[in-house]
Formats: sequence, structure tokens, C-alpha cells
Amino acid sequence: MNPRPSCLISDFCVPYTSKISKKFNIPKIVFHGMSSFCLLCMHILRKNLEILENLKSDEEYFTVPYFPDKVEFRRPQVPVETYVPTGELKKLAEDIIEADNTSYGVIVNTFQELEPAYVKDYKEARSGKAWAIGPVSLCNKVGEDKAERGNKSDIDKDECLKWLDSKEHGSVLYVCLGSICNLPLAQLKELGLGLEESKRPFIWVIRGWEKYKELVEWFLESGFEERIKDRGLLIKGWSPQMIILSHASVGGFLTHCGWNSTLEGITSGLPLLTWPLFADQFCNEKLVVQVLKTSVKVGVEQPMKWGEEEKIGVLVDKEGVKKAVEELMGESDDAKERRRRAKELGELAHKSVEEGGSSHFNITLLLEDIMQLAQSNN
Repeated sequence: MNPRPSCLISDFCVPYTSKISKKFNIPKIVFHGMSSFCLLCMHILRKNLEILENLKSDEEYFTVPYFPDKVEFRRPQVPVETYVPTGELKKLAEDIIEADNTSYGVIVNTFQELEPAYVKDYKEARSGKAWAIGPVSLCNKVGEDKAERGNKSDIDKDECLKWLDSKEHGSVLYVCLGSICNLPLAQLKELGLGLEESKRPFIWVIRGWEKYKELVEWFLESGFEERIKDRGLLIKGWSPQMIILSHASVGGFLTHCGWNSTLEGITSGLPLLTWPLFADQFCNEKLVVQVLKTSVKVGVEQPMKWGEEEKIGVLVDKEGVKKAVEELMGESDDAKERRRRAKELGELAHKSVEEGGSSHFNITLLLEDIMQLAQSNN
């Protein structure tokens, strides 16, 4: 291979790349699309599995030891990669953990100023070979790149902006529960009714979920779409999320707390309304609600399990949704303070990737480390 690669950068979910790096005798760098908060939590619990094993039930809370802040979880709220599950995921989880532990280092989509104690402690846990280089979404500075992050938008960008321009500054709640939302139909109805009763303008993104067709039918048959047409915009498909979040009329973001979306809300300087579903999303909720204090919980404590959605049913009724929206978007002193903190973090995020910023500096350090290693090997 010419020129010879100096390293291999791989997502943590593709562990077979370790074999490729060994074949070419080059270091493998793992890319983690998670927060340092979540990564440190997973690292600590992997070394203290007895904490999870000694819990009497899935409803029991435990405190993560050696953590910069006191944070409590239930066992199902911890990312599955923390421990080796049983069944079909067992081999994959083992391979992921092994590949992660044996990698040369990791790059993390976060920035120093967002979670300084967690970036520091996780870097120490990785013997210094961890670099915070985010938010990577800020590399998309061109309009079309911002509009089409992930997929091509299913709504005309200009149409969307025209609708947003017609709303008051900071008045719109943007609602998007990700591309893999597995909420049951009954819960989605309660969410819609809660948004309606909040009397606040909103954009609700409904992607190709399992319950998509049934939900769209309910929109029409119940009269929901007609009732909210003056202050609600329904996007049935992919949305230009970064363009929406950065618009002045948007004042909050109801999110499933996937790390990409969480970071995009943070970089836009917005307070978040958190509705975690599974994976690392409960970790991200704890970070933005308890540590950063920029966000409000809808009140979900139970992860959604694939195949058991109908059994789990409704976790937040329309009154709960309405109350949470008001808490986030209202004019209380707490709400104003959350907005102030969120705006400050958004400004710090942009500075971090500029020349002289912490993430820009960390990328330089990463490149220097790899080049020095390559020279020593030669």
C-alpha cells in the first residue's frame, strides 16, 4: 500500500478492524460517538461489575463509584456495552470490549469545556491516549451540508425557514426522537396531545418508524393535523435538523438524547427536553440534566425494549408532556437560568473547534502523536 497508512481510525462498533491494523502493523484509534461522561461510566462499571451483579432488581438505583459527580442509575439504563450480555449479543459485545481495550487510543466527539472532569478522568483511564475533538457536526459549515446531515431532507429548506420566520423569537419547540424511535402508538398519541395542549408552536419530526403509518392515519382521522396546523409543523421524514436548531425562533429541543442530537442541541445553545429510549441515552440525559443543568426530564425511567413496546405502554401521558414543555419553555427563574447556561455552552462549543480552541489543539496533538509513532517504527 502506497503511501503506507500511519494509523487506522475505526468506529467502536466494528471490532474486526483490529485485525486489519495488526496486519499492517499500524495503531488503531477507536472513534467513540459518545460522551466522555458515558465512556467513563462504562469504564468504571466494567472494572466493578459486582455493583451490577449485586442489585436485587432492575428498579434498584446504584451510584457510580469514582465519578466526578454523584449520579444514580438503574441497571437497564446502563449501555449494554458495559457488561457482557447473554444471547446473540454476547459475542459481539465481547469483541467490542476487547477491541476497545486493546486499541492504541480513542477520539471522542465531545469538547473539553463541556465536561472537563469527565474528559480528564477518561483520558487518565486511557493512559493519556484519549483526544476530545468535537463537536464534529460543526465541520459542516456549508448550507447544504447542514441541511442534509444523515439523509436528504424530506421538507424544502426554504419552506421550513419561512415557517420558522413567522414565529416569535425562542418560541418554537423542536421535537425529534431520532431515526430509531420504538415508542408504541399509544405513547406517540399522548406525546402529540401533550404538544397540542401546551399551546406552544412546535415542529414534530416523524421518521420511518414502525408505527409511522398508524400515527399518520391517527393525525388525519382524529383531526389532530387540522387542529394544530396554525402552530404545528409536521415533518414526515428526514428534517434539516441543524438548520432548524440554529434558527432564532427555536427555543427548545425535545430529544431522545442520542449523542449526535444532544451535541447538536448544545452547539445551538438550546435547553433540552429529554426523552431517552435506550443505549447511551440515559447517560446523556444524566449529563445534561444533572451535571450541566441545561435540560429538563420528561420523566422516563424505563428503557424501551425491542418487541416489548406495547407491554411497556405509556410512560408519560399528555399532562406529563404538557407540564414538561411548560417547565422547559416557560419564564420561571430556573428556565431562564437553563437558557443562559445553554447559550454559554453553545458559544464554547464553537470556540473549541476554532484555531486555538481546545478541540483544534487536541487534533494537533493527535496528529503529532501518530507521526512520532510512525517515525519511531520506521
